Amino acid sequence: MPTVDIDPDELRELTGHEEKGDEELKDDLFGLGLEFEGRTEEGTFELEFAPDRLDRLSVEGVARSLRYQYGDARGIHVPSPNDADWTIEVDESVPDERPYVTGAVIRDVDLDEDGLDSLIQLQEKLHATMGRKRAKGAIGIHDLTMLKGSPATEGNPIIRYVGVEPDEDRFVPLDADAEMTPAEVLEDHQTGQTYADLVSGYERYPAIYDDLGLFSFPPVINGRRTEVSTDSRDLFVEMTGTDQWTIDKMLNIVCYALSARGATIEEVRVEYPDSESANADSNGSQTQSGGREVVRPDLSMKTKTVAHDRIETILGIGLDPEEVIDLAERSGLEAERDENEDGDLVYEVTIPPYRVDVLHPLDIIDDLGRAYGFNDLEPRYPDVGTVGGRHERSRLERAVREGLVGLGFEDLLNFHMISEEENYDRLDISAGDDAYGAGEPATIKEPYSEDFTMLRTWVMPSLLMVLERNTHRAYPQNLAEIGFAAEVDDSENTGVAEGRRVGAVLAHHDAGYEDAKARLQALARNFDADLETPPTDHPTFISGRTAAVVIDGEEVGVIGEVHPKVLVEHDLEVPVSAFEFDLEALR
Repeated sequence: MPTVDIDPDELRELTGHEEKGDEELKDDLFGLGLEFEGRTEEGTFELEFAPDRLDRLSVEGVARSLRYQYGDARGIHVPSPNDADWTIEVDESVPDERPYVTGAVIRDVDLDEDGLDSLIQLQEKLHATMGRKRAKGAIGIHDLTMLKGSPATEGNPIIRYVGVEPDEDRFVPLDADAEMTPAEVLEDHQTGQTYADLVSGYERYPAIYDDLGLFSFPPVINGRRTEVSTDSRDLFVEMTGTDQWTIDKMLNIVCYALSARGATIEEVRVEYPDSESANADSNGSQTQSGGREVVRPDLSMKTKTVAHDRIETILGIGLDPEEVIDLAERSGLEAERDENEDGDLVYEVTIPPYRVDVLHPLDIIDDLGRAYGFNDLEPRYPDVGTVGGRHERSRLERAVREGLVGLGFEDLLNFHMISEEENYDRLDISAGDDAYGAGEPATIKEPYSEDFTMLRTWVMPSLLMVLERNTHRAYPQNLAEIGFAAEVDDSENTGVAEGRRVGAVLAHHDAGYEDAKARLQALARNFDADLETPPTDHPTFISGRTAAVVIDGEEVGVIGEVHPKVLVEHDLEVPVSAFEFDLEALR
């Protein structure tokens, strides 16, 4: 899951609760769904958060949620932006692949070191999540005093979003001392090399100009001339992307974060060359030239209807209408009583502009439940006439898990979703290879995060990721997991073959094939299974130190010493031996 670093002292200051101790603060954060993962080297909290609540990617957003939880804030606050002075003019030369832009001016922001670090983290986390690693949306933040807008007929300065030839113009990018063309940035600059794939196929590159010249090369890098520092007080925020809604919502999150530090928001006009250039839902007006003008940020709010009966059914408690309205206000929402066409009690719930996660009435009910306190809900037996019991598969899993723990393994529970890079590339296999775990992936059509794009095809990548994240802990580290895996299989009715896998790793200074095999033999013996380990080859493991796992005459897995190339990829400095096989083989 994504993590965000939060300074507890700054969090206490922004919430106005200096009396809160660290442990109490952790409990309060857990109530919001933010789980404490540890401290960074700088002493900040590392918090794991649900990737849908992108408004909590900064300390300002977390502090806002805590103030609602503490009852210090209620309902919806919408900043009142000043009228637009600046205009972003979109030229017809802008690449069709990245046609949309949005922006805002931020006045009188107080950016100390902590505030600047928080802004940079928010920018990076939004890039990684909602921006799909800048592919769908990219953020540029500039020192407004270093910009000079082209004079407009109305007297408002103009910024131009255009398309340029790869070698058409030059500018000094961030972290550089010499002028470079966009093509040179992609070839010679470290950041340019990282994001070159986003624009390398374009005939013309996106570029943003003021009256002094090129100052931003989205989605790759900003110019050094407009770099933001702790001395910056007025900022110009621009965002480009493939979808207007996405970058508008990203802009709202940034504006709310800076508003929390006392900044004033100022609108920006965006002028598209024709009506078709803007999204249908941009709610703009037509310009004299026949184009379309929109004003940003878009701080409009939407509403959803939630039935009172459904709230009570989902939460399992009885609530008065006044209590529901109170819970909504304590969640940063607003609710009004209403009746549907059948005369049933419903609520029209208003959603603030920074919330991108509210897609369904159940999302609102989840907020109401958190405001009530899930720990305060009374557990009760369901109103059914049957008595539950363990499924046969569950009994097998429990027996295998107890056997692994008895052999010295620590039991893990990892996510079933993963990225192609983690599942294949970092273990030196490719989808479709003739190797255990290299099945074709069942991918997510519209993944919410680049880190979770497919269902894992085996559990070994997850185990190695845990080892990678625990290099600061003492060895030996013997880890095991019984987990879900899936791969595309046309012979299945669903087109996907699902199964449970048993995986284990042993990491210490002299971990070898014999250590893994001894434990695998003991586990098989517990289930009266006939184990054979004929030699085989597998890219993840060392040749000559790898074997197939054959149980009762059927090949069901692999065992061996992890290849040094894979260890280096995961920053592991000790040998690792491992095995993995299909759980059903022990039935």
